[in-house]
Amino acid sequence: MESVNRPRTLSVVLAGGEGSRLHPLTVHRAKPAVPFAGQYRLIDFALSNLVNGGYRKIVVLTQYKSHSLDVHISRTWRLSTMLGSYVTTVPAQMRRGPHWFAGSADALYQNMNLIDDERPEYIFVFGADHIYRIDPRQFLDQHIASGAGVSVAGIRVPIEEANQFGIIDKDPAGTKITQFREKPSDVTGLADDPSMVLASMGNYIFSREALNDILRSDAGDEDSKHDIGGNLIPALVSAGEAHVYDYTTNRIPGADDESSHYWRDVGTLDSYYDANMDLVAPQPAFNLYNDQWPIHTLGRHLPPAKFVLDGDAECNVGNAMVSRGVIISGGTVRNSVLSPNVRVEAGAIVEDSILMDDVHIGAGAVVRKSIVDKNVHIPNGVRIGEDLEADAKSFTVSNNGVVAVAKGTVIN
Repeated sequence: MESVNRPRTLSVVLAGGEGSRLHPLTVHRAKPAVPFAGQYRLIDFALSNLVNGGYRKIVVLTQYKSHSLDVHISRTWRLSTMLGSYVTTVPAQMRRGPHWFAGSADALYQNMNLIDDERPEYIFVFGADHIYRIDPRQFLDQHIASGAGVSVAGIRVPIEEANQFGIIDKDPAGTKITQFREKPSDVTGLADDPSMVLASMGNYIFSREALNDILRSDAGDEDSKHDIGGNLIPALVSAGEAHVYDYTTNRIPGADDESSHYWRDVGTLDSYYDANMDLVAPQPAFNLYNDQWPIHTLGRHLPPAKFVLDGDAECNVGNAMVSRGVIISGGTVRNSVLSPNVRVEAGAIVEDSILMDDVHIGAGAVVRKSIVDKNVHIPNGVRIGEDLEADAKSFTVSNNGVVAVAKGTVIN
């Protein structure tokens, strides 16, 4: 429950994106519902940050293929209503007319009734598909102190990635944003490090009056794309009401300096794959094992993982995350993430891969640098991830050579 000494807030998590760049993982599910690190869903990270910070009035705006996301939230995120806490999904309701959300700003505009009902002083607006930890209390403290209409969480990224993010220029003497451009192709590096730029993390705090005013103005602009980063933030920058929050100043209880400011936008197959691989190193770039700031989820009720000596075939497992219910029978698993109820049979090799729930790797099969979605059986002796040209005829192959096998694919 929020402290009585803290201001009244409402948290809005935007979970309506189509996630087409993550196909085939998003063919049957919304992007925030994509499994991650064995037992989690992507949305668990945003929700955990808010809940750990004490902000427990949360609405999740959904739209595309939201069934599995709705089920996950209803089963997992049951907060105490006695204390006024809730996490609830809100589908597109067409309150403003017979059309779906036209953009992230329109999603907020169509749900202004939620803000009016709750009457918060401040509104968190977080994306639902990033991997990171943040203490939102510190974010809000700076927002209040600055008197901003909106605060944008910012992080440094390499200049060659600038065309993937909203890029922030700020006043050298403070936190006020002087320019905000969405995915620009021409940028100048930071004064103290020309190889880096300051990018938006897709997390915002709005003061209620500023949000109400800008949403109504944007809704009446027929030329607007009704996007937070593309329209709302530039308008508030022009009005002198936008400030940036430096993510590197955020301090998480229990986090070491090396992993405390990890953030990944997992919007593509390659970034999703890389983020999972970051977890299996002996010293992971992102540490899931911080019990002072846990990532909450609801795991399947399965027995412990089991490693079996199958005749002369030894079990060889290293640098791997192995979930409940996994049985490895004389197989080799290296640098991989195994989700609940995976089976790896004798002589099989799984390297540099992500296996989702209920995947079965047959005897002698080989899976390398691959993402295998749920309920897939790799038959005995089949090899995936070694001949990309052949794999591309049946599966999706990313720009960096990651093979993605869709959920429920039948392989002969």
